[in-house]
Amino acid sequence: MILCNISDISRYCGLSPQMAVALQWISNHCADPFEPGVQVIGQSQSGNEIYVKCEEPALLPREKVSLEAHRKYIDIQLPVKGVEKMGWASLADLKLPRGEFNSEKDIIFYGDAATTLLTVHPGQMAIFFPEDAHAPNIGLGTHRKIIIKVPVD
Repeated sequence: MILCNISDISRYCGLSPQMAVALQWISNHCADPFEPGVQVIGQSQSGNEIYVKCEEPALLPREKVSLEAHRKYIDIQLPVKGVEKMGWASLADLKLPRGEFNSEKDIIFYGDAATTLLTVHPGQMAIFFPEDAHAPNIGLGTHRKIIIKVPVD
């Protein structure tokens, strides 16, 4: 898991070619007018899409947000309007899966509690790798955020 200011993202472009595509998109477009929806911004060498989701989710109390984890994608999450809290826990430490892994949606949920709570402000981003379970959208009210899905291959 990485938490950083958007101004420091160039440090992470070397993680993978597809991460460089995603971070370059952030550098060029995160200040664009917000439009909810999904946009494909590139592909990995194996053909998996790198895509951006712009959402306006409701924030929920911490106890109502479940940890989630992905196997095929890295999540880059950026609040655009409003502060967002996000829970984190090491996937290796989780014991309470809620159902089976959904390979079509690349997600599994857990009933375990987050071990760490992050406060992420506009101008910052959190990067969650497959070994990072995360619980986004913690707080009150609604907000705007950008999620970039980066394939791990």
